Amino acid sequence: QVQLVESGGGLVQPGGSLRLSCAASGSFLGINVMGWYRQAPGKQRELVANITRGGSTNYADSVKGRFAISRDHAKNTVYLQMNSLKAEDTAVYCCNANVLMRITILGDYWGKGTQVTVSS
Repeated sequence: QVQLVESGGGLVQPGGSLRLSCAASGSFLGINVMGWYRQAPGKQRELVANITRGGSTNYADSVKGRFAISRDHAKNTVYLQMNSLKAEDTAVYCCNANVLMRITILGDYWGKGTQVTVSS
């Protein structure tokens, strides 16, 4: 089993910055991919950014150039640095991890989410 715990959400003014953190704990061999998804009321969940074990990244077009994702493998933690925040970034941000539990056994895990609100 794997537990993902997010932190760093809050209220910020347009143009401001936040850094989200997600720490993974439990028993596993490694984490292949970690990412951030978000969901606003009335909208479908969307991928914000993810990062592979090797460091490859991809971003939603709406956040590219403003957000940056990174990993600390020693701490089993993924970060999302969010700059130049806009009102439309308001959502619940959830951490996701695709985890190698045992050799040939993968698991997909989700955190509970952290609220990000961008408002003047």
